[in-house]
Amino acid sequence: MVTRRTPLPGVGTQYDIATKDGRHISVVVHEDGRRFLGFYHPEDPDACQGTVPLEAEEAARLASIIAPDRTEVALPGSEFDLNLVTERIPIGPDSPYRGRPMGDTKARTRTGSSIVAVLRRTGAHPSPGPDYRLEAGDTLLVVGTREGVDDLADIIAGS
Repeated sequence: MVTRRTPLPGVGTQYDIATKDGRHISVVVHEDGRRFLGFYHPEDPDACQGTVPLEAEEAARLASIIAPDRTEVALPGSEFDLNLVTERIPIGPDSPYRGRPMGDTKARTRTGSSIVAVLRRTGAHPSPGPDYRLEAGDTLLVVGTREGVDDLADIIAGS
């Protein structure tokens, strides 16, 4: 697999990936968080066959499906027979919780999941309180059941 990174001044960055079977996939990462997937003809690497535009949240969700960055924890023993997952949920620019206190999500009440940390460019903020104000670009570190974490991801995305 070959990967090439090309800066696109004023736009973002394009990443080109050539797979073992000769296919060419391109990802354009815009500075505003949008992403475009491009698919190229295997016989002509310059002929784009189609693109798929993705919002930042959609790209994050697709990435988590393709390469899951989650740790599934199953505690042994019948009395602790719980299936918990830890997952990262991004706060996108269109999230209804951008700029609002974390307590407004009512995460635990609505989903049973707990936000255990907020990851921000400036660093990690463990155990944030309900007054902690969320910003676009933050990533929530969440623990809960698979269903609860998925529900919280939908709530955060505003879907």
